[in-house]
Amino acid sequence: MTHVTFYDKVEDALHDDQMRGALGRVSTRLAEMRSAAMASLPDADAIRDRARLIRAHTVRKLDHYLSQFADSVERVGGKVHWAASAEEAVQIVLDVARSHNAQLVVKSKSMVTEEIHLNHALESIGVQVIESDLGEYIIQLAGEPPSHIIAPAIHKTKAQIAQLLHEKLNMPLTDDPTTMAAFARVKLRQAFLTADIGISGVNFGVADSGTLVTVTNEGNGRMTTSMPRVHIALMGMERLVPSLDDLSVMLQVLARSATGQKLSVYTNLLTGARRAGEPDGPDELHVIIVDAGRAKILAGECAEILYCIRCSACVNVCPVYREIGGHAYQSVYSGPIGAVLTPLLWGVDEWSNLPHASSLCGACRDVCPVRIDLPRMLLQLRHESEHKNPFWIKAGLRVYREFATKPTLFKFAVGFARGATRLLTSTDWLQRLPPPISGWTRHRDFPVFAKKTFSEMLKTRRSN
Repeated sequence: MTHVTFYDKVEDALHDDQMRGALGRVSTRLAEMRSAAMASLPDADAIRDRARLIRAHTVRKLDHYLSQFADSVERVGGKVHWAASAEEAVQIVLDVARSHNAQLVVKSKSMVTEEIHLNHALESIGVQVIESDLGEYIIQLAGEPPSHIIAPAIHKTKAQIAQLLHEKLNMPLTDDPTTMAAFARVKLRQAFLTADIGISGVNFGVADSGTLVTVTNEGNGRMTTSMPRVHIALMGMERLVPSLDDLSVMLQVLARSATGQKLSVYTNLLTGARRAGEPDGPDELHVIIVDAGRAKILAGECAEILYCIRCSACVNVCPVYREIGGHAYQSVYSGPIGAVLTPLLWGVDEWSNLPHASSLCGACRDVCPVRIDLPRMLLQLRHESEHKNPFWIKAGLRVYREFATKPTLFKFAVGFARGATRLLTSTDWLQRLPPPISGWTRHRDFPVFAKKTFSEMLKTRRSN
């Protein structure tokens, strides 16, 4: 089978006008809503600073808070499992499913289960898995991975979703989103009533109480975690806050950064399994704490990435993501967060292209609710993978360094480039360049060099 590279995916995405149109509309709207919501938050900068301090403190003392959280979960009747790898996490879920002879699993949205490819593993032992988040349900029907952290089907138009539901579920064709959502809700209701196990992710784990926090705009999260007799929650080991007071700070910035809401429609706090006399909730609660490369990140120069609360604000403002979409990254994590986290989790050499999928404009750092310095880490990962650069880039950088460190040579090179580019066109733009820099002009024009350099203009201004 032909290996599909990152650049192949990018090329496909750049020619998919329908996908890019859908992506641009939704991501732009989410970014605008985020800006308005943060502007309405009193002392927003101070709250963001506080949120960053909470994440930094928690990650720095992660061993302590993990131990406290595990003790708290078991004190309220849950069982804690530790998974050093994705394979271990999957095996724990399979063991629980087998012990209950599970036939049907219903899932709420969870990035960590996408990360470890849990659905495929469950289906391989004969367990049916149904995604109950509407976006996840849509891409499950389509046989696709998510293309966005909080909006998995962001790349699809209403017409595409309607056609999909028509083909897969025999829904009458309609362009009304409310009608489509109602139709899917009816299909999912039976799954909630008959599922043997409910599986969820965890937005935050509260260390001192053992509380699991899930944040969603759909009621499927509550039904997934309360109706089946067994609830399995998978949590990345870094997703902790010390206390409920700290949680309140994080919730103030999470929904605003993600969807422009003051608070998500459903913010669920789950503490332990069902107690005697309680009518609702699971009989068993299993909490799987997943490492899968996070401890390695914690010990490195990019540990700050573990502050991330998965709001996707950085994704929504990224000019690269808006052009190529999530699937081009070939990872469950896309956008700036994916360009850093994916290489750190699964190997810089194997994913060396992703840190270059950035213009380094800094918009991701500006909107991050916990002020993660993503551009710094992108540069760090580029440095670590520079041995993977093509020969022409290495040679070009060496030549540039030679000219840039010698003023006379640099002045000559600028003059030559100015004359050469102006000889090639009668306008201020070049529409075609030779390989390998033809990659630029395939999709946009290249500006010719200015008639005067900044230094020359400054010199003239000073003499005047």
